[in-house]
Formats: sequence, structure tokens, C-alpha cells
Amino acid sequence: MSQADSGATARELDPEDAKIVVLARSTRARVGAAEGAAVRDTDGRTYAAATVSLPSLRLSALQAAVAAAVSSGAPGLEAAAVVNTDGVEPGAESVAAVRDLGPDAPLLVADATGAVRAVLTS
Repeated sequence: MSQADSGATARELDPEDAKIVVLARSTRARVGAAEGAAVRDTDGRTYAAATVSLPSLRLSALQAAVAAAVSSGAPGLEAAAVVNTDGVEPGAESVAAVRDLGPDAPLLVADATGAVRAVLTS
């Protein structure tokens, strides 16, 4: 089960968590995607991705960011962030991708301004 804490703001975030929100936001803006996401692995490396919507392949931004981390040999995830227009929580499949690699990683959900609307935990 996940819990949502909707009282978080960018000012209350750990500086490293704030960085992945900024990275997710800039990735989304750069490609004009519906969502941007970023993850930080347990070695401190970050991976960012945007929504992939091709005729033969569809991935949420979170799924794509997790796939980038896995394909780069990430041992696990410390944190994840997703940014979309309204700060809407991601679907179950996207959350599951994060949980596969980081069962206890907080998942920051932010709107297009970067304001964190919720923090999902396991």
C-alpha cells in the first residue's frame, strides 16, 4: 500500500530530492511531454525520461526513467519524482516500476511548476 503526504513543499524537500524534481520538470519541458520523471539510484546517479508514445511502444515517464536506470546497472533506487500538468498521481503500473527497484523509495509527485503535491511511500 502507498501513503500520500500532500503537505510537502519544495522548501521542505531534501536538496537531493529537490534536484530530481527539477530534473523531471526540465525533461518534461524540453520535449513537451505529458510527464517528466527522474530517479536517483543508490549510488547517487540520476536518470531522467519523458513519456514515450510511439505506435509500437508506450511508457510512462516513470517507467522510462526506471528502464534507463536498470539498463545502466542501477542496484536500486533511493527516490523518484514525476512531474505532470496538475500533479496527478501516476498509475499503478508506473508506481510498480519504481517499487520493483526501490521498494522504500519516496515517489515525489509534482505539478508543472515543480510544486510537490504528494509524496507516495510504500
